[in-house]
Amino acid sequence: MLASQVARNVLARRMTRTAAPSVAVALSSITASTSNCINRAASTSILLPSWPSHHQSTANSVLPTTRFYSAGKGPLTIQGIEDRVMQLLRDFDKVEQAKLSLDSHFINDLGLDSLDQVEITMAMEDEFNIEIPDRDAEEIMTPRQAVEKIFANKNAM
Repeated sequence: MLASQVARNVLARRMTRTAAPSVAVALSSITASTSNCINRAASTSILLPSWPSHHQSTANSVLPTTRFYSAGKGPLTIQGIEDRVMQLLRDFDKVEQAKLSLDSHFINDLGLDSLDQVEITMAMEDEFNIEIPDRDAEEIMTPRQAVEKIFANKNAM
């Protein structure tokens, strides 16, 4: 038996043991060169054996393609958004709790820089599952302005 046939048989046996059932796998025919390197040549297809019939799905056992969604927490309220925004800011390392209020200016009152504002904006986007356009994000200078932008976004959760 040629070295290429041995290698092909070994690969086929390994694939039969480890691959998923009923999967057609393209197996390159393999030849061994004089330097014992394996080279790919023409392509051959093999069909792997399928699982026993009791593992195969029937028309009755196929899962439905309908997705169901929960109603969620209900509509967002201004108070709910305020609470979540303030908690997000309380959890932000660079914000002093004593200086934090709905009308605290991020730069003037809280001493944050533009990079901190970007981080806060990204955290709010994650918290409410929204995307705040850059133009709007630049206008957010206080937690109250953030609450207004989030409340105005119909996709906020």
